[in-house]
Amino acid sequence: YQGSRIFNWVAELSGLAVDQVNFVIAQFSALALSSVFRTVLHPSKSSPAIRHVFGLLCGLIIGFFCFGNQAIHIAGLPALCYIFICTLNPNIMQRVVLAVALVYLSCLHLHRQVYDYASCSLDITGPLMLITQKITSLAYSIHDGAKQESELTKNQLKYAVKQIPTALEYFSYMFHFPVLMAGPLVFYTDYMDFIHGTQIVLEPSPSVVVFKKVNVAILCAIVYVKLIPMFPIQVIKDNDFIEKMSLAYKFWYLTIATMLVRFKYYFAWILADAICNNSGFGFNGYKADGSAKWDLISNIDIFKFECSLSLRDSIEAWNIGTNKWLRMTVYERTKNYSTVFTYALSALWHGFYPGYYLTFANGALFTFASRSMRRTLRGYFTGSSKSKFVYDMMTAVTTRFVMPYITFPFVVLEFWPSIRFYLHMYLCLHLMALAALYVVPRII
Repeated sequence: YQGSRIFNWVAELSGLAVDQVNFVIAQFSALALSSVFRTVLHPSKSSPAIRHVFGLLCGLIIGFFCFGNQAIHIAGLPALCYIFICTLNPNIMQRVVLAVALVYLSCLHLHRQVYDYASCSLDITGPLMLITQKITSLAYSIHDGAKQESELTKNQLKYAVKQIPTALEYFSYMFHFPVLMAGPLVFYTDYMDFIHGTQIVLEPSPSVVVFKKVNVAILCAIVYVKLIPMFPIQVIKDNDFIEKMSLAYKFWYLTIATMLVRFKYYFAWILADAICNNSGFGFNGYKADGSAKWDLISNIDIFKFECSLSLRDSIEAWNIGTNKWLRMTVYERTKNYSTVFTYALSALWHGFYPGYYLTFANGALFTFASRSMRRTLRGYFTGSSKSKFVYDMMTAVTTRFVMPYITFPFVVLEFWPSIRFYLHMYLCLHLMALAALYVVPRII
């Protein structure tokens, strides 16, 4: 870890690693700075240039504090891609930028995997994954801006960029401090609307929603720190657990262990949402009851994910910014095998641990299986509200089993321990997925 060691004493007192302490300090510092950004540097009081510079400088300081000399990478990749954005033909530029960004990111993923295998320490690949999303989404938006509107989908038209950003606009977008450390992904058009204040009609105070989100984030952190040692996911590699525990117990343990792992992401994403909202970013109109919505760039819907009625709903509620990026970059631009290519890009973006590829391969398989079951069975349950309720309960229960089953390799990271565990679970859900694809549609 190459970040600052100033707060080693806090790490020793708290029992946390210094990189975790630095992350928390950086995010709560960003929370305080975002209040300044919303009040002192409000669009009605400051020029866009000043808001750009303030966000850029704060992002650079936070990046250097957390990553030390590694922070050169969060400047190097955007600088390299900016050259391609400014010089290449818009018809091919987006593909070159995507390739360059993924190769750069992949090199750092491989470096970490070789020299710090399976480490959970904070490192530059996290922010660089987010910057890769920004760079490539901007490149595709500029590409779309050079096309006829009739050629674009609704999303592409919404995020199309007609002019190449200036250097200040570009780099302030890359390093904007509220989203530097944990996202969420902000598309360039939304960012520029926020900087200029062009979408503000009646701006509500975010104080209440920020207070709620900060408290939810703290609660998630407490749950994670206190309970994760009681249900370590690595237990599934133990011979006694694999060979002696029943299938039902394995499913129960997987469900609890993977759910607790998610609380780490809930903490980071909900706190990041609060930081954005505290800066005035994320207002998304009003609900029917008159309350303000602050979910324009939210990265997670905890309730929807944990209580989803289908696999599709779960995926849509998880890492929402990345889902939008994948849809805009791959899914809407490929005619054949769009689902496979989308999962493949997601796996490559995450890195090269075998567990990632098992999880996303499973994701593709079960996505196809769930679509097949929906096409085959749903029509029989739409005749009344009672039958529709029965269908929803069936899919909800199935989803509760499927999610931990397909995602635990993502946490374990290793190939053979994951395969071994699947074999000792008799590949039960894999066989059911294959039946959903090839057997059920022929019988019904």
